[in-house]
Amino acid sequence: MPRRRTSLKSNRVNKRRHTRNVKAKLQLKKAIKQFQELLAKKDSVEAKKFISKVFSQLDKAAKKNIIHPGMANRKKSRLMRRLGKSA
Repeated sequence: MPRRRTSLKSNRVNKRRHTRNVKAKLQLKKAIKQFQELLAKKDSVEAKKFISKVFSQLDKAAKKNIIHPGMANRKKSRLMRRLGKSA
């Protein structure tokens, strides 16, 4: 257990950041899963509408350093490829 005030504060801050990051990652995973379900249902019209929301969440997560920007770009590319195959 840390003794210094700065160490105690950094533990509190890290805990807050961790919960925020986990929440953002879960929301992102949920959005991707919803998109994949739309593709599985062969509902490409709804999937095309929904993909902008997924892209927005990926970009925001990358901007906040929750995920690596390259990972966000790779996921966007792969999702677009799957959308193209289903259409």
